[in-house]
Amino acid sequence: MYISQQLKQQNIAEYLLYMWQVEDSIRANQFDMAKIKERIIDPYPVSEEQKRDLYRWYEDLVNMMHDEGVMEKGHLQINKNIIVWLTDLHLRLLRSPKFPYYSAAYYKALPLIVELRAKGADKDVPELETCFDAMYGVWMLKLQKKEVSEETQKAMKTIGDLLAILAGYYIKDKQGDLELE
Repeated sequence: MYISQQLKQQNIAEYLLYMWQVEDSIRANQFDMAKIKERIIDPYPVSEEQKRDLYRWYEDLVNMMHDEGVMEKGHLQINKNIIVWLTDLHLRLLRSPKFPYYSAAYYKALPLIVELRAKGADKDVPELETCFDAMYGVWMLKLQKKEVSEETQKAMKTIGDLLAILAGYYIKDKQGDLELE
């Protein structure tokens, strides 16, 4: 909760990846709040009052995942909404002649996105979700201390650069400091 609040303000792309990890952590603990408390909340270095808040946050997420039917796979609507907002911003940036740097980053990443979708990524999701899926997958491999090829690392750098630029524009847009026209 505390990390998510900070990330949501500073880097929406990292926030989304973090929230996907939280969803997976909840699944890994079989939606059992006793396990979540023992394994995630209790070791967290915050006050007892903050731990109670964290417990309620996880409990709310568990309930939302159950209510939304994303217990085995998928993402909460609150996280899907971020993809929608980012996709909207992405398209507005591409349509505007004021952001050639963003367009260049997108067109540099586009062949990689096409390749990911050709290799089995869900073609019905927005391109940005394909990017996030790839980033998350590589992140999980690294957490598991598995080998990530140099080619994949280079591809993720390109996709990561695109998402980082978009995340920066997202903050400016939320602050009302982004003029697209």
